Amino acid sequence: MGLLLIGLFIVLMLIGVPIAFVIGIVALIGIFSIPYTPEATVPMSFVNGLDSFVLLAVPLFILAANLMNSGKISVKLIDLAMAIVGPIRGGLAHTNVLVSMMFAGVSGASQADTAGVGKILIPNMVKQGYDKETAVGVTAASSTVGVVIPPSIPMIIFAGLTNASIGALFLGGIVPGILIGLGMMIFIYILAVKRNYPRTARTEFSKFLKLLMETIPALLTVVIIIGGIISGFFTATEAAAVASLYTLLISMFYYKTLKLEDLPKILVDTLALSSLSLFALAAASALGELMSYYQLGAMAQEFFTNNVGAEWLFILIIIAFFLFVGTFMDAIPAMILFVPIILPTALEFGIEPVHLGLIVVITLAIGLVTPPYGLCLLLAAKIGNLSIERSFVTVIPYIAIILIVLLFIAFFPDIAFYLPKMINPSLF
Repeated sequence: MGLLLIGLFIVLMLIGVPIAFVIGIVALIGIFSIPYTPEATVPMSFVNGLDSFVLLAVPLFILAANLMNSGKISVKLIDLAMAIVGPIRGGLAHTNVLVSMMFAGVSGASQADTAGVGKILIPNMVKQGYDKETAVGVTAASSTVGVVIPPSIPMIIFAGLTNASIGALFLGGIVPGILIGLGMMIFIYILAVKRNYPRTARTEFSKFLKLLMETIPALLTVVIIIGGIISGFFTATEAAAVASLYTLLISMFYYKTLKLEDLPKILVDTLALSSLSLFALAAASALGELMSYYQLGAMAQEFFTNNVGAEWLFILIIIAFFLFVGTFMDAIPAMILFVPIILPTALEFGIEPVHLGLIVVITLAIGLVTPPYGLCLLLAAKIGNLSIERSFVTVIPYIAIILIVLLFIAFFPDIAFYLPKMINPSLF
């Protein structure tokens, strides 16, 4: 029966059924094929998959991102980033990367970054002489930082699955996120010099200070979220709620760019986007129970124990596996399905859950720009009116940069954890 379910999974994928429905259908058929299984098992599995306080953070962080975009806070971040890196050759492309890093520190949602920042910067980059490929590629690739730099929705899910410290994961994501952003900016600079991309005029110091003061309330969101979680003042879910409320307040009363009548649309958009992720998560939870019934975790552990004798080889296999899975599946269901299977073997090899979490999250971030799934790539290509094929070719160098950082983090974890251990050793 297991082989039939695998075959059904592949067939449904090939004919274009959305991944959440593929997972749900396979789970439904698989569970009902087990003898003496009550009819209520499947819906109960779906509900149990969402019965977690931690998961409330998912729609709340998405709400914070939508409030940022609707409240034009992303525009403020773009202006500040432009003042900082605009005078460098290829300034607008550097701005794209830097604002994605800033946006990541508030929302934890890469898709919201692509949509909010891309709608502004892609047309502007094209107007200033950048080719569409570069504009789309930079926007899509830099958005992947959104799930690496804290807060990160996939990190929250991983922590819920493994009981890893959310604070440790968040702190551990800071250095890799910065390294990925800097790596992209170095590549952009080389490309900009070669193609003679424009730079913007240097911003006067007084104007820069004014921009900084205007943007500080938005940037304080990062301090509130990360500081609150690390200090233990509130949980990740409470941090998401505080971020949403704080973003709402500064958008309505400080920046005055958000009106009361805008809220219904924002809430509807948040519910629509959240429901996609949460339905996939619920379906993945049901399929995970089916995989537990067939003892796939024990089988995987036995396979790795008998055939993989080195930690470095296990890490490479995990990276290759999640690179493949990320091409057709969102990070959340991918982790729900496969992290419980690989976790016992990772612990056996001496890999800490927080270290494993960084490896998995960064690897799955690449899936955001690899077709056929690649949501960030699809969004950026649509905004830039560019084919998926041409868009993907453009992001390949940026994928290489992420992979290089990933390998360094995988094999030299102190690169990521040296600073966090100095800040709060109790989390590790």
